[in-house]
Amino acid sequence: MPIPHRHLRRLVFALGFAGTFAAIALPAQAQGMSVLRDTETEEMLRNYEMPLAKAAGLDVNNVHVYLMGSPEINAFATQPADIYVFSGILLWLKRPNELIGVMAHETGHIAAGHLTRTAYAIKKATVPMLLSLVAGIAAMVAGAGEAGLAIMQVGQSMAMAQFAAFSRVQESTADQIGARLLLATHQSPVGMYRTFQRFAQEEAMSAYKIDKFAVDHPTGEDRVMDLQDLVDASPYRNVQDSPESVHTFEMVQAKLAGFVLPVKEALTRYPVSNTSAPARYARAMAYMRQPNFQKAMDEINSLIKEEPNNPYFYEVRGQIYVSMARPAEGIPDYQKAVDLRPAAPLLRQELATAQLATENPSLAGAALQNLKAALLVENDDLFSWYEAAQAYSMLKNQPMADLSTAELNFNGGDMRKALVFATRARAKLPQGTSDWQRASDIIGAAGPLARQQQ
Repeated sequence: MPIPHRHLRRLVFALGFAGTFAAIALPAQAQGMSVLRDTETEEMLRNYEMPLAKAAGLDVNNVHVYLMGSPEINAFATQPADIYVFSGILLWLKRPNELIGVMAHETGHIAAGHLTRTAYAIKKATVPMLLSLVAGIAAMVAGAGEAGLAIMQVGQSMAMAQFAAFSRVQESTADQIGARLLLATHQSPVGMYRTFQRFAQEEAMSAYKIDKFAVDHPTGEDRVMDLQDLVDASPYRNVQDSPESVHTFEMVQAKLAGFVLPVKEALTRYPVSNTSAPARYARAMAYMRQPNFQKAMDEINSLIKEEPNNPYFYEVRGQIYVSMARPAEGIPDYQKAVDLRPAAPLLRQELATAQLATENPSLAGAALQNLKAALLVENDDLFSWYEAAQAYSMLKNQPMADLSTAELNFNGGDMRKALVFATRARAKLPQGTSDWQRASDIIGAAGPLARQQQ
């Protein structure tokens, strides 16, 4: 059963937590990739996107931005209002305004309804290809093998050309709308211009398209000239990124580099001679993966000393302790991060994970409360439901452990297991309670779907 894109956050590789879960149904452009989750990064991306979404007249509650774990320099949008930013492009860009420009372009696709029209365009472009396929086969059956093959190739070329022309129009429109969104939010279009200018320059120096982003988003000189006109016309073209936004961008970029790049490459990009805060942040992540926990601890401790109220530094130090198989020592740091960002579900989840990792039953109740708080925000997060089941088991509450496992499987798409565990839970839960009713709801919804899956 395919999982809707809006539920991507269910299954993740956590950037701030070394835990993974099962595979998820992703758009075709993202098959075989993972979703990276990190509160600090998601907060930055959401702060970039929300003004653009509001300016586009979109319901901000339905707009989601996901960070994909892929070295490709890529970004794309899908229905209903989901934007995917690849780790490769985040590491490739140089300033916040450049990333905002990319997101404005993708928001332009959503605002223009391109996602629905693309499906129609693909269907329309397929018609000449199918007709040529029929004609080519007929020719081959009649004995004209080479002529039949040529007919099929012509049909395929026509279909590709038709869709390419459609795509070029869409890309130009998305540029125009993106520029208008930047204008409406009093932001400079220079970042968007510079990004596509770099693509055009690299494309000109190469005999091939450098990456999938360049293929999906044409970057020829004509397009750059059009963007130059948009820059010239904007009264906000000279607006600069604030020092605070540059610092946040560089810190997120460094943290990501330390997490996703090969350790040697990350340490080359941020050598020990570079004593800036971003460089130390990147090295803390890279050393943790190496693993060289003492060096990782030295780097993160130096950052905490300078910014004692940064929740994400405590989060990383907590993760270092967990990676050292010392979860009890990581709990105070995770608790500090939660105290500083109490509404962040991932931080709550990480704290609960450390509490449960101690295997101390006296901490199971506190862990469960943190998981409940996380699930109030992200009720479809699989790992939180998994951990909730563990917490209930430690508290010897098997009916609720079964209900949590039912939620885990229901949100994960395994309706047969969801049905089994919900049935077990309902048989032992007090009849008429909200938990008993939830078990009944899962049984009612999962039963027909389980039969379809079987």
